[in-house]
Amino acid sequence: MQRKYKFSEKRLVPTDEADAPYIIYVNPEESEKRYLIDTLKFDEHTLHSALDPDELSRLEFEPEHIAIIFKRPKNYSVKDQFLFKVSSVGAFLFKDKLIVVLTEDLPLFDPLVFQRPPSPGFLMLKLIYRSIFHYLEHLKVISTISDELQFKINRAMENRHLINLFALQKSLVYYLNSINANGVLIEKLKLNAGKMGFDTTDIELVDDTLIENNQCYRQAEIYSNILASLMDARASIVSNNINVLMKTLNIITIAIMVPTFVVSAFSMNVAMPLQKHPLAFYIILGMAVLSVLSFIAFWRFKKW
Repeated sequence: MQRKYKFSEKRLVPTDEADAPYIIYVNPEESEKRYLIDTLKFDEHTLHSALDPDELSRLEFEPEHIAIIFKRPKNYSVKDQFLFKVSSVGAFLFKDKLIVVLTEDLPLFDPLVFQRPPSPGFLMLKLIYRSIFHYLEHLKVISTISDELQFKINRAMENRHLINLFALQKSLVYYLNSINANGVLIEKLKLNAGKMGFDTTDIELVDDTLIENNQCYRQAEIYSNILASLMDARASIVSNNINVLMKTLNIITIAIMVPTFVVSAFSMNVAMPLQKHPLAFYIILGMAVLSVLSFIAFWRFKKW
């Protein structure tokens, strides 16, 4: 699916103009891929890399354009089951236009505001800059979910809470790898600023993006370390909860067995004491109650 944009009233708005300077391809069809490869001279491997979620961020110089692949968080859905994933975005920078290729239908240009028509290079840098804040938003969500799961684990012994926690930890590993790959890409953009034709404003944005990306990486690393270090503690809590439950069940079982033994002893079909006593039933019942009270007193005395 192809979408074209132009600059109007400080924003990028959809347009049908053939020479639109900003174009987005969402999960392009085979005919669109052939157009990008045959007409616009896209490298076929690079194009497929832009649609591969496992591809690393990188910068490549082609004869007629510059290809940039960077990572951004994938939109979360319920079916992901607490696993936050990442996706690849391909930005193909020409002298007079920017073509973006991605797998998800995202409002990339909607939140962006410009005082003047952005150059293709500046817009590409802005997309990378915005992806960092997308990571930060997801990290806050992961932290909130982690706290809720920790509270549930402390109160319950269900394995699904631990499994969800493992999924969050796996997500942070993906995020750390992606943010680090983006950092390497931004460093390359800074080193090749002159070759890419960046002006002073573009270079300042590269520096700001690099700083924000490093801070984002450190924050993700802190969350990952905290989550990893507490996994053993949470597993110990679950084990302790099981021990407490087993102790309670043992107390109940023994407390039931003691009076059952007393009543069973007087229920045998042989001659038994008190069998002709008029208050035999109440005496035996009292002995059963007394046995329970004795067991409870002994249990408390031992502080079990």
